[in-house]
Amino acid sequence: MKYFITVLAVLVSLQSLAQQKPTEMDKSPMDVSYCPANFPILKMNGKVKDKEEPIARVLYSRPQKNGRPIFGGIVRYGDVWRMGANEATEIDIFKPVKIGNKILPKGRYTMYAVTSENKWTIIFNADRDIWGLAHTERKDILKIDVPVEQTAEVVEAFTIYFEPMKGGSKMMILWDNCRAGVPMYY
Repeated sequence: MKYFITVLAVLVSLQSLAQQKPTEMDKSPMDVSYCPANFPILKMNGKVKDKEEPIARVLYSRPQKNGRPIFGGIVRYGDVWRMGANEATEIDIFKPVKIGNKILPKGRYTMYAVTSENKWTIIFNADRDIWGLAHTERKDILKIDVPVEQTAEVVEAFTIYFEPMKGGSKMMILWDNCRAGVPMYY
């Protein structure tokens, strides 16, 4: 009798597992960007020391334009924007970096932006692991205004990447026909 009950329990468990379906892919998939951009390849090829870390890593969602007006449209000028979709965009700083005239210490931060036609205010905030709309201004660590360029080419998916520059890197933020860069010195 015990054997029968055990077999029955196993069969019921297997049936419920077989009915579970994987979740569909999110419309705004997550992505990661490293500074330096080739850090994962260098590490994989053994060209990075065991304990060596990148300068920074950004985790973010990549919403699509899908023919919509972005800046001044779904991202309203003057409002705090989560720089992506879903969860707030997060940046890990592995070594202190200078942004503007301030030092951003080693740590993990959320990033937001307040957009306008000519400049964006990029915000580094102490909150972590939060939904993107939950910005708490009193937890802002650093803010910097950066100019916005209008581009001829339209970028369909929201994109963040790091571009080398003298003395550091520029964190490039692109979507639609706009691009902005945050200089980071290290």
